[in-house]
Amino acid sequence: MHYDSLVFGIKDGVGLIRLNRPDEGNAITLETVTELLDVALRCDEDPEVRAVVLTGSGKMFCVGGDLKAFAAQGPGVSLYLKKVTQAFHAVISRFNWMDAPVIGAINGTAAGGGFSLALTTDIAVAAESAKFTMGYTKIGLAPDGSSSYFLARLVGLRRAKEMALLNPVLSARQALEWGLINQVVADDQLLPAALEIASHLAKGPTLALGETKRLILSGATESLESQMEKESRAVAAMAGKADGREGVAAFLGKRIPKFTGQ
Repeated sequence: MHYDSLVFGIKDGVGLIRLNRPDEGNAITLETVTELLDVALRCDEDPEVRAVVLTGSGKMFCVGGDLKAFAAQGPGVSLYLKKVTQAFHAVISRFNWMDAPVIGAINGTAAGGGFSLALTTDIAVAAESAKFTMGYTKIGLAPDGSSSYFLARLVGLRRAKEMALLNPVLSARQALEWGLINQVVADDQLLPAALEIASHLAKGPTLALGETKRLILSGATESLESQMEKESRAVAAMAGKADGREGVAAFLGKRIPKFTGQ
């Protein structure tokens, strides 16, 4: 399928999503999130996709919402933003609940909705030149894209409020120190580093990776007993899957497991 706002391809079990409006800093429009939702659903449905890399074309990861598109809506901007956020939030939900891990390759600036999108990835690798900022309140807006959910869980309440209210711009190294990302690499090594992680995960027990993602996500809000019940059901279910049996057999046989994602 052809997309106008992004590029998508699959190779060796890895789906590569590249936001592709470089002249606009990969700014988010209704078209962008509609296409991104289609890709997210494809990644969730296609058994060939066992890991995903998300990055941006050009010098920016994503500068957030397309403010020119917002302004062009005139009095209809509220309705427009409800449509945008509905699709945008569906994308983020799908990325977090699907089996395939999502690796963010954060190039250049991640601001506003782009910052929020970076937070939602399972593993985040940033280029040395990357910058991170919320920026919403700086232009009189409030956060979207799940940042009000994920940010405090990553950096703590004090720093989350600092980022949301004062809008500091963090370097990649500061973002790493604060716990926003997992790794910083040289600019020219960003995509190779992200693809290496994705390739490793794509060879893993895909169903178990998905169950683990969902357990960690639900653990933020569930009671102890309900979370442990979910763990009990998940570990029992995975033990009966082909990859679970292979993993145990490989461990006992002192060999490297060969997972099929089943």
